Amino acid sequence: MLSSRFIKTDKPDHWFLGILFVVSVLVPVLNLLVPEESMFHFSTYSVTLLGKYLTYALLAIAADLVWGYLGILSLGHSAFFALGGYAMGMYLMRQIGDRGVYGDPVLPDFMVFLNWQELPWFWHGFDMFWFALLMVMVVPGVLAYIFGYLAFRSRVSGVYLSIITQAMTYALMLAFFRNEMGFGGNNGLTDFKDIIGFSLREDSTRIALFLASALAVALGYLASRYIVSSRLGLACVAIRDAESRSRFIGYRVENIKLWVFCFSAVLAGIAGALYVPQVGIINPGEFSPLNSIELIVWVAIGGRATLYGAVVGALLVNYSKSYFTAALPEVWLFALGALFILVTMFLPKGIAGIRRRKAAKA
Repeated sequence: MLSSRFIKTDKPDHWFLGILFVVSVLVPVLNLLVPEESMFHFSTYSVTLLGKYLTYALLAIAADLVWGYLGILSLGHSAFFALGGYAMGMYLMRQIGDRGVYGDPVLPDFMVFLNWQELPWFWHGFDMFWFALLMVMVVPGVLAYIFGYLAFRSRVSGVYLSIITQAMTYALMLAFFRNEMGFGGNNGLTDFKDIIGFSLREDSTRIALFLASALAVALGYLASRYIVSSRLGLACVAIRDAESRSRFIGYRVENIKLWVFCFSAVLAGIAGALYVPQVGIINPGEFSPLNSIELIVWVAIGGRATLYGAVVGALLVNYSKSYFTAALPEVWLFALGALFILVTMFLPKGIAGIRRRKAAKA
C-alpha cells in the first residue's frame, strides 16, 4: 500500500486519518437519516460549511508541502486555488444551458449581456466533466511549471521569491477583473444548477461533494506524506536547511523544487475545484494576495512541516472566522492577528509543536 511504510509508525497520521474517516461516516448519517427536529441532526448548511473547510485543509497541505519541507514561502497559492476553481466553474456554467436568464443554450448569461457573439476558444471542451477535471490539474500545474522553471533556474529564493509569487497572484487578479478576459469580470461565475446531472440544491449532492472533499484531503495527505517520507522528502529538507550545500554535493536543486512546487499547485487546484460547487461562486477576489497570506497564517498556527498541523490550523482559523464574522464582525481581523502573534510568541512551532515537545520529554 502507498502509505504502509510510514503509517505504521506515525501516530498523528493514524489519528488524523481515523478522525477524518469517522467524520466522513457520521456527517452523512446525521444529515440524511436523523430527523430535522432532532438535536443530533446535522444540517445541510453545516455539511456545506464543513466541506468548504476541507477544501481549505487540502490547500493548507499544499502550502505546507512547499513552505514546511522545501522552504519556499509561496504567497501565490491562492492563484492555483482560484484557477482550479475557475476550471470547475466553467464546466458548471456550461451545464446551465438554456436555463439561464437569457435562455442561450451555449453562451453563459454574462457573455450574452456583454453582446458576445460566440463562445471563446478556451471555453470549448468545458461541457465535458472529464475535460474540466483534467484542466483543474493541468492549468495550475502548467502555470507552476512555467513560473517555477523561470524562478528556480534563475536561483530566485527567499523573500524575493515570495514577492514574485505575490506579484503573479495580483497580476492574475487584475486580469480576471477585466470583462474582456471572458471569465465574468468582477462578478465571476455563479448561478450554477447541477454537476454531472445532479442538482446542486439536493442534500444528497451536498453530501457527495462533502465526501469527495474528504477523500481528496485523505489522498492529498497520503501522497504528501509519501513524498516527505521518501528520499525526495529528505532532499527537500536538505535544500530547505542548506541549499548551497545540497547543490554542492550533487543534488539537482532546481528540478526538485520544480517537481514539488508543481505537485503542490495541482493539489491547490483540486481544492479550488471542490470549493466552487459547494459555495456556488468563483470570482477574481479568490486571487487576492491577502488570501495567500491568510493561508500562510493557517499553516503557521497549525505547525509547519507536519501536514496534519496545517489541517488543524486551516480548520481552527476558518471555524473561528465563521463564528466571529457572524457574532463580532468588527473584531475578526484583530482576533486573527492576536492569534497569530500569540502563536508566534508562545508556540513558534505551532499547535503541532505541543505534541512534539511532549514526545521529546517522554
